Amino acid sequence: MSKGGLGNMMKQFQQMQAKMAQIQAELEETEVEGTAGGGMVKVLINGKMDISSITIDPEVVDPDDVEMLQDLIVAAINQAKEKARQIQSEKMSALTGGINIPGLNLPF
Repeated sequence: MSKGGLGNMMKQFQQMQAKMAQIQAELEETEVEGTAGGGMVKVLINGKMDISSITIDPEVVDPDDVEMLQDLIVAAINQAKEKARQIQSEKMSALTGGINIPGLNLPF
């Protein structure tokens, strides 16, 4: 490989790193919601999978059925995480032009 070719490749790599940093910042600002129990439990997370809030409707709180509430919370979190994964995938696909590059995953 010529010296110019290597320099060009390094420039492309630096551009990709800058775009990756931009994507990570966008994901941190992106917020998605997961719900369960017809909206009785809501979970907000960002695109980096950080939970920002959990809202529980008091009507779903039953001291005799704590397991149901626990299941609803887990379901809402999982739904929000799936939405965040889809957003991550779309942004990464835009970065790589739809090509799956092994090892080029967002650090989450």
